[in-house]
Amino acid sequence: MNFITELGNSLYSTFVLDNRWQWFLSGLGYTLLISFFAVLVGLVIGVVMAFGRLSKNKLFRGISGLYIDIIRGTPTMVQLLIIYFIIFANVNIDRWMVGVIAFGINSGAYIAEIVRGGILSIDQGQTEAGRSLGLTQRQTMTYIIIPQAVKNILPALGNEFIVLIKETAVIGMIANIDLVGAARKVQSLTYDYVVPMLSIALIYYVVIKIVSILLKAFENKLRKSDIR
Repeated sequence: MNFITELGNSLYSTFVLDNRWQWFLSGLGYTLLISFFAVLVGLVIGVVMAFGRLSKNKLFRGISGLYIDIIRGTPTMVQLLIIYFIIFANVNIDRWMVGVIAFGINSGAYIAEIVRGGILSIDQGQTEAGRSLGLTQRQTMTYIIIPQAVKNILPALGNEFIVLIKETAVIGMIANIDLVGAARKVQSLTYDYVVPMLSIALIYYVVIKIVSILLKAFENKLRKSDIR
């Protein structure tokens, strides 16, 4: 009974007292907001860098390779701190936008390899068929290769979004605006480190589970269309 009573008191002080549940709701909103826009930024950068890696232009290929190598070879937290405390040190910008930029740049390196792998997974015969029909290399890539590659890379892009949702937890290094930030606010008032952390762990799990189910359903739908 004592355990149940203490748990009830902890839950009350974590969520109910002073409407602290709103902190977690706001934190969840920022987590999803940053993750969503970071994926969009990463997708744009990734596509450009993927074509750079496949380019015959040595300079473009070299820049793309260097970018991917540096971003994948350094911790996300270090990249976030460099962008916030060095690049945007004297710039008045919302911290969640710094998170979008930092995580978008980080995600772009991984998406670049996903896109590149998707394009390379298409049989060379598809390109030859397009060229034999009189299509230019750009037209062949646009109308034949890319549409097929998109289906191959969508599951990996979904996984990248899931990874980003979890990685955004490090934004607490510059601002307590996400779920981790909400837990820290509660901890500073209640000195209870167990319930707030277990609560956000459960929230993360539920959100990622929902996203995973939606992505799985979308992937199955694409497979059905392939069978038809």
